[in-house]
Parts: sequence; C-alpha cells; structure tokens
Amino acid sequence: MTRTFDQNNASHASLMRRLGAIGYDSLVVIALAFAVTALWLWLMNTDKAVGPAFQSTLFISIFTFFGFFWTRSGQTIGMMAWRVRVQSKEGNSISWTQALIRFFVAILSTGCLGAGYLWMLFNDEKLTWQDMLSNSEIVYLPKDKT
Repeated sequence: MTRTFDQNNASHASLMRRLGAIGYDSLVVIALAFAVTALWLWLMNTDKAVGPAFQSTLFISIFTFFGFFWTRSGQTIGMMAWRVRVQSKEGNSISWTQALIRFFVAILSTGCLGAGYLWMLFNDEKLTWQDMLSNSEIVYLPKDKT
C-alpha cells in the first residue's frame, strides 16, 4: 500500500539532521543486534554466534527494521527524533525495493568514508547516492505552527 505524505513545508534535510538520525538509529540497531544474538544463542543452544547463517540472520533483521519503518511511515525512530522522513520523489512512501536499494547503497556510501553522504553537499538537489539510486529523498519536517 502506497501512502502519500503532505508536502506542505517539506524541504530537503540537511547533512547534520541526517547524521543525527543515523546516530540515534545506530543505538537502536546495536540493541537489535544484541537481541538477535541472544535469541540466536538460545535457539541454537550454543555459546558462539558465528558463521554465515548467523551473519545472514543479523543482516536480514537489520534490513527488516529499516525497511519496515521506511515503507510504513517513512521514519525510523531516529528520523522521528530529528524530524526527517524518507519518501519517493512524488511524496509517497517508498517501496520495499527502494528500501533495499537505499539500504545497500547506504552501506556502500559509509564504506567509501561517507562519500555517498557528502555527495549531497555538491548536488544541486541535496541528494545522496542512496537518494539518487533509489529514486527517493529525505525531507525535513518542520514543527507545526499552531
């Protein structure tokens, strides 16, 4: 189901807001990794969490966390705190395919010493590599003026 978001007052999120959201979400992902590891150790009745099956489980769990939030509300927990949202260029929620592309390209962007994120400083539309390749954008959501 595609959800359309209100475009009023939405502008591209700054690099600092994005990094703030990433920082918050990193803490959630660490907690998720601990929980998945504990569950793995218990279910497998072992004292070691190693190997491709465990790594795949951890990877899928982390992607599912991001994919769930991105495709539903467009916001992870960190993104809510920093008032940013991911959406399609048309202002709709992103698809699972877009989420998967964003996820993989964000890993690549980080692996290239953050070059994919810094790209937005030189891009006229303020888009990162994952924004461009997934046909999505991160927008800033200002506080309601009531």
